[in-house]
Amino acid sequence: MTALAKGRPPFRADHVGSLLRPAPLRQAFRAHGTKEIGDAEFNRIQDQCIRDVIALQQDAGLDVVTDGEFRRGSYWGRFVERTSGFEIKPALFKFRDDHGHEVSFTAPYANAKIKRAQPLAVDEYDFLKSVARVTGKITLPAPSTMHFYRAADSYDRKVYPSVEAYFADLAAIFREEIAALVKAGCRYIQLDEVAVALLCDPAIRKQVEAADIDPDTLVDLYIESINDAVGGAPADVVFGVHMCRGNFKGHYLAAGGYESVAERFFANTKVNHFLLEYDTERAGDFGPLRFVPKGKGVVLGLISSKVPQLEPLDLLKRRTEEATKYIDLDRLAISPQCGFASTVAGNPVTEADQRAKLRRVVEAAAQIWPA
Repeated sequence: MTALAKGRPPFRADHVGSLLRPAPLRQAFRAHGTKEIGDAEFNRIQDQCIRDVIALQQDAGLDVVTDGEFRRGSYWGRFVERTSGFEIKPALFKFRDDHGHEVSFTAPYANAKIKRAQPLAVDEYDFLKSVARVTGKITLPAPSTMHFYRAADSYDRKVYPSVEAYFADLAAIFREEIAALVKAGCRYIQLDEVAVALLCDPAIRKQVEAADIDPDTLVDLYIESINDAVGGAPADVVFGVHMCRGNFKGHYLAAGGYESVAERFFANTKVNHFLLEYDTERAGDFGPLRFVPKGKGVVLGLISSKVPQLEPLDLLKRRTEEATKYIDLDRLAISPQCGFASTVAGNPVTEADQRAKLRRVVEAAAQIWPA
């Protein structure tokens, strides 16, 4: 399964990015946090664990790999740590599971002018490139991550008099980082977009409206923010957007199909393809795929990273066939619906489960799109 032409997903078998941190790495994060080990030892452990997880992906048959986000405490944590002007405050939303259990989390807040203080992911890519035998992908949180989780209170109004001023500085940070990644040789960048997926949920839309904010205005703002972030990148750089309903220890933030945002988001977001969650009924049906313009592709996230049960091949084939009622098979690919560990804690699956699911992605892709 080699890379495909632009206008389609670059690989038939893909994954969203984060992978389960092995026990030595989780222990190293704790020990580094309490100063029991220094930076050099922490980096040594990270390097070895990344070598191992790249080998895992390659052994599974994947032609595109990540470093598992093993240098990050969470999918957006490193972005905030390496950008001056941010602090951490409680988020306004809560994760939940199918049993009604809720979990609070935190979100970034700009208390000063934000600026890229150091490279955000370039060092991740440099090491990934030095180890991997196949294409390396870098993931970045979408700009909306730095805004939506605290809704109307995501930045100090004395620092930023308008949302436009705030997002202008955000876009500058992304463009600077993307330019550095491109210079380092990276040609596949994925933006993890949670906010727009959450705005598909009627309950969250009501919560936003209660704060005197128009949900549809936010959708347009977040589309524009992605376009500003990727603007100016060379034509040979492939951008994908992963639309995520939240992923934390097997919990999620939202439910609801893509219908309410699909036409605007798929048509107006200037990226190559979308990685969409379709692992449960919470995601709705495939109808919104009819809005994906020709020249853009979709990676169907049909395999759950939240539960250990392995999806049967027949189910994956049948679900893909259902999707082709709305979009050509040639413009599709397959992946897990999200990463296996958006934070160090990871989801309630084992490393054996993860390995089996990555292999299943490759196996399914080979049968659905035979060479």
